[in-house]
Amino acid sequence: MVATPLFGIPMGPEVIVILLIAILLFGANKIPKLARSTGQAIGEFEKGKTQAEKELEDIRSGDSDVTQVDGDAETSETTETSSSGADDRSSSE
Repeated sequence: MVATPLFGIPMGPEVIVILLIAILLFGANKIPKLARSTGQAIGEFEKGKTQAEKELEDIRSGDSDVTQVDGDAETSETTETSSSGADDRSSSE
């Protein structure tokens, strides 16, 4: 009996061929770097997904204060603008 891939997932010899092609394309030295960066990207995606799901759940339950988040962003922008304006005045004198 021959094992057929479930949902088109490559198995056995197909995986070996894919790995050989990857080594030929990227070189043996870059594959660990690519795997590491791919893992980090997946981790960041999962973290963002979890955070977004938590924020949506907070909004649905009415626990979130959206105006407070917007107010913090405006405060930091105002601070940056005022500090850069002071630098411009001192340099023009």
